[in-house]
Amino acid sequence: MPTNPLRASVRPRVQVSSARNLNIVAMALTAALVTLQLVGLVMLERSHAHAMQVSFPREATSCADSAAASVSPIPYD
Repeated sequence: MPTNPLRASVRPRVQVSSARNLNIVAMALTAALVTLQLVGLVMLERSHAHAMQVSFPREATSCADSAAASVSPIPYD
């Protein structure tokens, strides 16, 4: 039984350890980095898909001049 009745009714303050704070900060930073990576990946995929649409037309272009070009064979040793 406590000797001081006034002190018995007061709860001791629980101090949050710095290790717990560090874990919370580390988790928040990890979540932010993962989110940024996902956003970057989505942006990269969209830009790649857009570039592929622009560079390849739907209909093949045909060349009117169909001259056979002479190509000399590459000598091998």
